[in-house]
Amino acid sequence: MPQDERGGLELDLENRLIGASYAQEDAGVEMSLRPRTLEEYIGQERVKDNLRIYMQAARSRGEPLDHVLLHGPPGLGKTTLAGIIANEMGGTMRVTSGPAIEKPGDLAALLTNLEFNDILFIDEIHRLSRAVEEVLYAALEDFALDIILGKGPSARSIRIDLSHFTLIGATTRFGQLSGPLRDRLSIPLKLEPYTVPELTAIILRSASVLGVPIEDSGAMEIAARSRGTPRIANRLLKRVRDFAQVEGDGIVDEGIAQRALCRLEVDELGLDSIDKRLLGSIIRIYGGGPVGVDTLAATVGEETITIEEVYEPYLLQIGFLNRTPRGRCATRLAYEHLGLAWPGEPPERAEQLSIEGGQAHHL
Repeated sequence: MPQDERGGLELDLENRLIGASYAQEDAGVEMSLRPRTLEEYIGQERVKDNLRIYMQAARSRGEPLDHVLLHGPPGLGKTTLAGIIANEMGGTMRVTSGPAIEKPGDLAALLTNLEFNDILFIDEIHRLSRAVEEVLYAALEDFALDIILGKGPSARSIRIDLSHFTLIGATTRFGQLSGPLRDRLSIPLKLEPYTVPELTAIILRSASVLGVPIEDSGAMEIAARSRGTPRIANRLLKRVRDFAQVEGDGIVDEGIAQRALCRLEVDELGLDSIDKRLLGSIIRIYGGGPVGVDTLAATVGEETITIEEVYEPYLLQIGFLNRTPRGRCATRLAYEHLGLAWPGEPPERAEQLSIEGGQAHHL
């Protein structure tokens, strides 16, 4: 992918209130909101149960934890979970990312500075270059680095032994990892979107840390519009807090949460104005589809990659959009949510369908 396209995509992600990417404004506050132990970590019960067993077994043997792969959509807590693993295992965590390791020498510098039981966390591990991956294989299997010194006939290979460490890789694109790298990360853990009750508990905890007075009903309202993602939930909490302080009595209740999120153009399912414009274009201009993604991108004034990676995933997840060989199609659920009659339905049924669709999604 060209660098300018990736840079533009990251800018789109950061500028979107309900985007699950890490925005610069989240830096200080998000660090303070991160739980430090598995007991404090809310949700992902299956992952936590298995991870607790793996860590207890490794500690009882006096060994570092096996290498871990955390995968799932952005904003679900992969970095937080890596920090918890480091804390529970008693090691120091070094943090880097796939694009930051440009050549094998960069990786060698990181690995040779690790001590026994340390954690090396590589975010976006799917973006490692092939040359760096080749060096990483021996480090993961044999805890050694094979380095070639010199060139031509005088070149020689030396092996540097490494301290036993744990690599934790995080990726939002499990399918883009090479097979050899996947095989060497022997503890794959998939993080799933959170339920509304789980997000409500996360919001109540975050509000307590931030010192924000909040009622359960207000937390539940924010949670329902957070697209199953804790990062979005915490971001919306901070924005609703601003409205509560300026236009309310400082307490985040259901009423102020609804008014604030309405002003932010985030509806009851977490869709924003761009999501609705995208669906509306498919329905009103192209008769519900199919329509090619390039045509759709030109219609709504967005880049094709932005449509595919920023807007489509959640619409596909909640069943509002279909990808077909001929293009994108809006589903009946999308018609109902926008208050539009499904082709063949009487127009007067649109409002009733919209209400029924919204209630079904909340359930």
